Amino acid sequence: MRKTPDWPTTDPVAHRREATPNRTALTDAAGESWDYREYDRRVETLRRSPALDPGARIAVLLPARPAFALLPFAAMRAGASLVLLPTRETVPELAAKAHRAGVDAVVCGDSTEETSVDLAESAGVPAYSVDEPTRATVEALTTGPVADGPRDRPPLEPDRTLLIAFTSGTGGEPKGVRLTAGNLLASAQASAYRLGVVPGDRWLSPLAMYHVGGLAPAIRCALYGTTVVIDRGFDADRTPEVIDREGVTCLSLVPTMLRRLLEAGWTPPDSLRFVLLGGAPAAPTLLERAGDADVTVCPTYGMTEAASQVATASPAEDPLAQGVGQPLYSASVSIVGHDGEPVAPGEVGEVVVDGPMVTPGYLDDDRTEEAFGPRGLATGDVGTRDAEGYLRIAGRRSDRIVTGGENVDPGEVSRVLEAHSAVAEAAVVGLADPEWSERVGALIVPRGEAPTSGELCEHYEDRLAGFKHPRTVVFADSLPRTASGTVDREAVRDRLESAGTRPEEEFGDGS
Repeated sequence: MRKTPDWPTTDPVAHRREATPNRTALTDAAGESWDYREYDRRVETLRRSPALDPGARIAVLLPARPAFALLPFAAMRAGASLVLLPTRETVPELAAKAHRAGVDAVVCGDSTEETSVDLAESAGVPAYSVDEPTRATVEALTTGPVADGPRDRPPLEPDRTLLIAFTSGTGGEPKGVRLTAGNLLASAQASAYRLGVVPGDRWLSPLAMYHVGGLAPAIRCALYGTTVVIDRGFDADRTPEVIDREGVTCLSLVPTMLRRLLEAGWTPPDSLRFVLLGGAPAAPTLLERAGDADVTVCPTYGMTEAASQVATASPAEDPLAQGVGQPLYSASVSIVGHDGEPVAPGEVGEVVVDGPMVTPGYLDDDRTEEAFGPRGLATGDVGTRDAEGYLRIAGRRSDRIVTGGENVDPGEVSRVLEAHSAVAEAAVVGLADPEWSERVGALIVPRGEAPTSGELCEHYEDRLAGFKHPRTVVFADSLPRTASGTVDREAVRDRLESAGTRPEEEFGDGS
């Protein structure tokens, strides 16, 4: 009996060249546009690069640009793996990641060539550029374009590691996450089921492409046969112009980006179907402002380990009432207690995820063994699911504050603070305290004029127990964040500790 081949059998760009060759595959906000036939030819050109040997691990140090979107598909065909490196880090930080991943080469562009030369030298590997190299030690990634026409398609290995991406590392050393082609395509498929696909969709993501959330739209669009719009980053004044000019229908943002757009007076064009909002929890006040501006927001909960989304609210759902929605198709989400068993609907527990989009493991076997159990990956996130399966994320398990023997959930305190009309955002952390072990600290971004201590105290007096009241409060223009949009909690803690504590009598004695 014939065995049915496992899905997928080929990369999506190769399929699109045969199925929809004349559809627009990619548009560069700087002006370039390719159909799927040209997209396929460029992928094939990269696939034949001497750097992309079967089994090779290639460090990618590039900002968001069309060449970045090509590389995953070229690596699928070549049997190589891409190691995604943050462009904002120093050479020692990058070298530590490259060493852990065991890279065989570094790929850069003209804007990252200088750093890549130092990184390649540190790692003892060659450097290649997607642009014309300017340094003698850097080679061109390709030797020339291949001709358009029929060609053999290497079979896709869905279980082979395609990407190695590093977590943000806000609570310790970043983890190197292995993602397969099967993980990425299962995530893209599940996203389509939840959000819907229109043949004319044009998806813009101004997020960094070395994060899975920034790269995922390129994978999704190739699978759907729609258009990915590549921009060089986010700017509250320029991004709306790109959205309008390119007829963007789907937009990926983190909450800070959405807040800045709304503060700049942005209103969505008729073309925009929704904003996929992830990377960090969205404050209720932000969701209310988006609704007032007629912006359809789909909050999502995801992670690098799940190739992007795990649960997402659909465009028809109320993000204030239904949190980050229900788990995507084929995603399994459990909320478990300290004993590892599922808790009742509405009870708080750790979020455990599983499914075909979830990583087979980390670079380090011991971390894989520690993170995975019989129900899947223990995320370290704390949340609830109601009787209808809607998921709400309360924060990180490791972020919990213990003050005077009492547990404080930072997410709860943040939500109360952000419910104040003069507070745009708040980050809450525990600070060392000689008497109480820890005290509650809050870094607050005001909306307009900062509230007084008395106004804040009056606001949370009847909403929070005394031991949950912030003892250290500092106002700032913005919260420190990682490139993926996650609040950098260590940077918040440093800011609060360096600013000192307001007089205790201003905030009460906590009894």
